Amino acid sequence: MSDAAAWDARYGTGSWLFGQEPNRYLESLSPRLRPGMTALCLGDGEGRNGVWLAGRGLSVTAVDWSATGLARAADLARRRGVPLATAVADLARWNWPVARYDLIAWIFVHLPPADRAAVAAGACQALAPGGLLVLEGFAAAQQGRRGGGPRDPALLWSRATAEAAFAGLELLECLEGGVLLDEGPRHQGVAEVVRGIWRRPAGERVAAG
Repeated sequence: MSDAAAWDARYGTGSWLFGQEPNRYLESLSPRLRPGMTALCLGDGEGRNGVWLAGRGLSVTAVDWSATGLARAADLARRRGVPLATAVADLARWNWPVARYDLIAWIFVHLPPADRAAVAAGACQALAPGGLLVLEGFAAAQQGRRGGGPRDPALLWSRATAEAAFAGLELLECLEGGVLLDEGPRHQGVAEVVRGIWRRPAGERVAAG
């Protein structure tokens, strides 16, 4: 499923839809991050998360289906003086690498169930032994509320959905409940979210799917 044209139009307005600062849950992983780690940011749009990670010395690839969004991400990276690799792709049909990334950030990426399953399988395959996957997304209780999130309930997360999606990884934490968002004009106010961290056990062999 690709909605690239719609997101190109949104990102083409000139405003920063989700701000230029990183997602706060991702930012909370700071003590776990080390220069030289490899990171993959899924659906990173205008690059706020990827550029922040690059600023901490990580080698970052940002993937999004919006070329307009990633052009803004590349510009933000240049202005902050950090390297950022970008790839325009539909994640549900991307050629996922095997055991490449020490960190995968899945921040507010909402997909139909079949695409979500395909992307989850790809992300698990791409995570290196010892690597972390961090998730934050809108929960089912967010439906109909202000503060952001898709209208289609099938695109929303639950703790059970997240645990099933990443069942092949070691669960470190998974929480579902209300948080206060302040992430650009699209994510403002109290919102219901699912957030979690998973890890591929160190030493585990990863096979291509």
